[in-house]
Amino acid sequence: MVYIIMVNEIIKKRRSIRKYDPNGVITDEQIKVMLEAAMLAPSAVNSRPWEFIVVRNREVLNKITEYHPYAQMLKTAPVAIIMTADPNVLNGTRVNMEMWQHDCGAATQNILLQAAAMDIGTCWCGLHPSNERMQSTRELFDIPANRVPFCVIAIGVPAENFGSRGFYDESKVRWV
Repeated sequence: MVYIIMVNEIIKKRRSIRKYDPNGVITDEQIKVMLEAAMLAPSAVNSRPWEFIVVRNREVLNKITEYHPYAQMLKTAPVAIIMTADPNVLNGTRVNMEMWQHDCGAATQNILLQAAAMDIGTCWCGLHPSNERMQSTRELFDIPANRVPFCVIAIGVPAENFGSRGFYDESKVRWV
């Protein structure tokens, strides 16, 4: 029961943070812990279609805000992780090739939860399926044509504080 409570509290604690402390420091070790959590996510046929780009360069972070209207928090975030995927990783298998989207969603959620457990703020900003955002990201980071820019995750020390919350709604549950 202790584990259920601990995981549940982290899930309730996780929030989308849009303002970051300009003096806050995120270490390479913290980023590696988040990336390890991402790589522990389940994936179809253990395909692990993801690759990651860690962005610390302030000019590059600001360039993302020029083409991504919902990633303006990168103006104060000290780090971002760009996740890309190989949609062809399941070629030749009996598994639907579109499963990479689920795999990357699970990996992204693991980053967000690991960060919350370390009192680090994050905000998940989608790139896929917006052709404009994917193409701009592809050009900015020289991402090969066989990879799909999936999302950008803003990371930093929160400059805003939200309490835990819950959204359980019995009306959205059907018991059979």
